[in-house]
Amino acid sequence: MGDVIVLDLETQKTFDEVGGRENLHLLRVSVVGIYSYDQDLFRTFTEWEAPSLRGILEDASLIVGFNIKRFDYPVLEPYLKRPLKNLPTLDIMEEVERFLGHRLSLDTLVKATLGEGKTGHGLDAIRYFREGEMEKLKSYCLADVRLTRDLYEYGKRHGHMKYQKNSDTYSIPVNWGKPVPVRSS
Repeated sequence: MGDVIVLDLETQKTFDEVGGRENLHLLRVSVVGIYSYDQDLFRTFTEWEAPSLRGILEDASLIVGFNIKRFDYPVLEPYLKRPLKNLPTLDIMEEVERFLGHRLSLDTLVKATLGEGKTGHGLDAIRYFREGEMEKLKSYCLADVRLTRDLYEYGKRHGHMKYQKNSDTYSIPVNWGKPVPVRSS
């Protein structure tokens, strides 16, 4: 069985600079962060190292991310020269949207579920890249990878994630890592 990989990436450009969200492939990778369960290791890949992710992702038994199918994969595909949509993927945002009918941010989920928040905003990452602050950029990206991993782990252990609306806390059920019963007809 292959490795489980948690993935997040940051970009060089904003949506406005590439003509909107329909041009994700033009955003360009600044850094990709991953966590490997097999190696218990966090790693980063710069734009020029991004093609070396192909084998890692193709060999993975599962790739976990947040909005990975609609954002990270389209940004990464030009570097890997292949579509990523058929890779075994758990997109936590898809799970939220399926249950609630709308999206929530990673920050909203980790604050309610884990009691901690993101270290910044995606625009901070673009600024770090433009200012050549690669260590800050890598640190920001890996912090999001860690939060995504920890949210995934919480869901596996407890069968749900949490979010707050107004002053109330709600639960989103998940069945990660648990067998799903098959209904016979």
